Amino acid sequence: MTSAKADTSAEPSGRLVAISNRTAAGSESKAGGLAVALWDTLVETKGLWIGWSGRVLDFETARVNYVEEEGVQFALSDLSRRQYDGFYLAYANSVLWPVMHNRIDLAVFEADTYRNYRSVNEKFARIAVQEARQEDFVWVHDYHFFLLGRMMRQRGWQGRLGWFLHIPFPAPDAFRAIPQHRELGEAMCAYDVVGVQTGKDLYNLARYLEEEFGAEELPDGRFKVGERTVRLLHCPIGIDVDAFVEASTCDEARLAASKLNKFLGNRQLVLGVDRMDYSKGLIQRFEGMADLFDRHPDVHGHISFTQIAPPSRSVVEEYQQLRQQLDELSGRINGDYGDLDWIPIRYLARGYDRDQIAGLYRQAKVCLVTPLQDGMNLVAKEFVAAQDPEDPGVLVLSQFAGAAEQMLEALIVNPYDASAIAEAVYRAIHMPLDERQARWRALMDGIQSQDLIWWRERFLNAVPAGSEVSAA
Repeated sequence: MTSAKADTSAEPSGRLVAISNRTAAGSESKAGGLAVALWDTLVETKGLWIGWSGRVLDFETARVNYVEEEGVQFALSDLSRRQYDGFYLAYANSVLWPVMHNRIDLAVFEADTYRNYRSVNEKFARIAVQEARQEDFVWVHDYHFFLLGRMMRQRGWQGRLGWFLHIPFPAPDAFRAIPQHRELGEAMCAYDVVGVQTGKDLYNLARYLEEEFGAEELPDGRFKVGERTVRLLHCPIGIDVDAFVEASTCDEARLAASKLNKFLGNRQLVLGVDRMDYSKGLIQRFEGMADLFDRHPDVHGHISFTQIAPPSRSVVEEYQQLRQQLDELSGRINGDYGDLDWIPIRYLARGYDRDQIAGLYRQAKVCLVTPLQDGMNLVAKEFVAAQDPEDPGVLVLSQFAGAAEQMLEALIVNPYDASAIAEAVYRAIHMPLDERQARWRALMDGIQSQDLIWWRERFLNAVPAGSEVSAA
């Protein structure tokens, strides 16, 4: 790494410049998600990826560290402990995250944390304006950077600028619970295109801009907000389908499935794979399984529910409480319904790599994806991609997951209704093969036609090179 400015003299015009909280610097980081979507375009355009280095220091620094991989430049900066705590833990994940997921009751509003959020957005806006050229397409990602685009405009940036929100945009009244909502809303309008996951998100965002700022929809679909025009784009993120198909039968996947089979025996696997987060509906899911065991004693000893839930944000009190609740609930359910030769719930609070998870997806007869609120939830799509076409499993999907707008052939449930979860699982484990195959085929066609590359191209084409960009 060096601290010198990146050399861009030999690069072609019109690069992709990506900005996200975490980047894909380091070869192991490119196995999935955002890196897969962006990497080809970054390589083709000799692009630039700006973000946090992952390091937390005892002091603040303006230093930028540069790394190059396959012709792609990374511009990485460290955060101080104060910036990390205020920007990331406090404001992004204790204000924006709960409010955007309709958990206003869990939000902690403190003025100091917003100052840190602003300062970190300013830090990366400064780097972006320093590094990007006017012909580049700057693509900013997620709730960490509501303000970054506006700060770039204020520093003179006149080039193309897009922002994609990976999490839900809530109803206007919920968003207004954020004390700084107007500043956040005005900042969104500095982008030329704002992408969201679902039609519901698009409706909520448009309604908020209309009610709060008098936004007017133009004939071409853009919205005029004061002197700015912004395109609101419904753009559901996909997955790298081929990669998951391949991963599901690789050696590591087979080994993971083999290990699980030693425990399963002849039992059917019901699987859940989620970060340990209150938005994922894990408590309600466990209660749904308890309801299944209570309503249908005939499943006792014949199915096994395995929940993989690696802890996240463990220093945040709400996440610590969730971990304790899950520990207690799984123990109670196993105590109430288990037997000498049967453990109803296997709850694993640890992570597994993509290939191992793909092997478990393929082994599962049912996958429970039942968040209380989710921007998309890619587990649903990964599960479908990993299935054996001759004997596919069944997806049980929350009506509040963004994926439910696309994946209508799943068994759609209300995640707050334990009996609905129970009956959906019971239906799934008894579903005839021809129905399972028909549902899987329709779901597979959908995720193949709107995959990760489709998502990338849909967004990048929303503001083509040479199009008119309005001033800030």
